[in-house]
Amino acid sequence: MPPPVEEHRAGPEPAFREIALLDQFGRTRRLADYAGEIVALYFYPHDDTPGCTVEGKEFRDRHEKFRALGCAVVGVSADSVASHRAFAGQHGFPFTLLADERGELAAAFGVLRGGRAVRATFVIGRDGRIARAFHDVTPRGHAQRVLNFVQALVESHRMIGG
Repeated sequence: MPPPVEEHRAGPEPAFREIALLDQFGRTRRLADYAGEIVALYFYPHDDTPGCTVEGKEFRDRHEKFRALGCAVVGVSADSVASHRAFAGQHGFPFTLLADERGELAAAFGVLRGGRAVRATFVIGRDGRIARAFHDVTPRGHAQRVLNFVQALVESHRMIGG
């Protein structure tokens, strides 16, 4: 069972921010690189499978809306850098895909099962803490649900003077 969001929110800065993984271009990335931004971190089981392709395309199609809200989209699976590069290139994904081949990041978020990530999304706020977790994700329509949450998060922050 994944850790409750409250566990990630409480205590010191989350350790998951410093886990280093390679993106689809072979560059080392950490969630700490996104300090001050909102991040829609979505885990998926495998590149170029039907559900994962639908989900990725929906994030792609809304990417500019996410960016306009100051939100980076980052996809994560246990696939290799080369697999991610091909997957992103084939479908025109403008966002980062992280190769979590050892399952470190998926394990830190409690979504590693049998060496693969289960489909889940975490919205990480500008403070580096999890604002919302989406589990048991259905690919079709999911990116819009995440975008709706990010819009509400940004709007609520504006309303309180942030």
